[in-house]
Amino acid sequence: MAIGSINDSLGSAPGAERPLFSKRTNSLLGVQVVGCGSYVPERIVTNADLDSQYGCDANWIVQRTGILERRHADRDTATSDLCVRAAKRAMEQAGVDPTDIDLLVVGTFTPDFQCPSTACIVQDKLGLDCPAFDTVAACAGFMYSMVTAAQFVATGTSKLALVIGADCMSRIVNPADQKIFPLFGDGAGAVLLAKGEEHQGLVCYQLGSDGSGGPLLDRPVGGTRCPISPQDLHAGKHFLQMDGRNVFKWAVRMLADTVELVLDKSGLNVDDISLFLLHQANIRIIRAAADQLNIPDEKLFVNLDRYGNTSAGSIPLVLDEALQAGRIERGDNLLMCGFGAGLTWGTGVFRW
Repeated sequence: MAIGSINDSLGSAPGAERPLFSKRTNSLLGVQVVGCGSYVPERIVTNADLDSQYGCDANWIVQRTGILERRHADRDTATSDLCVRAAKRAMEQAGVDPTDIDLLVVGTFTPDFQCPSTACIVQDKLGLDCPAFDTVAACAGFMYSMVTAAQFVATGTSKLALVIGADCMSRIVNPADQKIFPLFGDGAGAVLLAKGEEHQGLVCYQLGSDGSGGPLLDRPVGGTRCPISPQDLHAGKHFLQMDGRNVFKWAVRMLADTVELVLDKSGLNVDDISLFLLHQANIRIIRAAADQLNIPDEKLFVNLDRYGNTSAGSIPLVLDEALQAGRIERGDNLLMCGFGAGLTWGTGVFRW
């Protein structure tokens, strides 16, 4: 399969004169996951609920996305609250004390506030004594955060790092948008990273970005470029906007290309991977890429039908559920890939 670019899929996208899919990869070994935890709000929102409340076509949602239900946070719950719940479960699972954690990285693009960072709020709520910061890479946010924290652990500047991926998507999507609103849910997942054996960690990984595709998936107002106005609020421009057709085409192509690249650079093939933990955006994206790469169904772990697209929460949620289900053992090669707004992606083979 040829390594392509967003322009191959979208034709008239900006930046056509430069390559938009780098072949650069890296390796980061000597790191292990010592604890996992996840959390989703209690409120279940089914397709039938969306049909009755907003007129969304329940059959269309299933056929086009594979989603049956998702979780929505209540009015008093923010992204930091999801993070704290997931982090506490990870700490309990690992049997570690909050005082042992010396680094916190949170991947989110739905922060509680523009300032302070969500990570600082979580640090305070957990009573941690450590630096804390956010990474903003949308649905690739967890992969960006994990790689960042793993660098600290691998170099010895962190002994125990807490990495969280979380988004409260129900707050930034427009209920009146019947094609976007049903896709997303709220959730968080967390992992604890520590020094591991020299064979453990990221055998090969790639972090990538292509800002020329930013307008395909964005929130047009609310930043320093376009401060929000009453007119923008009335027009709903503060909500997430998405060119669904072109994002779908890009995601299928990019997912297949980056997975193939990372496998090739690591000297592995599909048979060597115990489990593929792919961003739970759309079952048709996952299936299309799996067909291109000849990934058997039994190597795909899918919870999209129950949670929808939880953005940065997606990969750590599916990781924690796979671990709880007994699908992951020490020594397994796991392939994780997140992709989304930015455009951004993060893909890695993690040897457990």
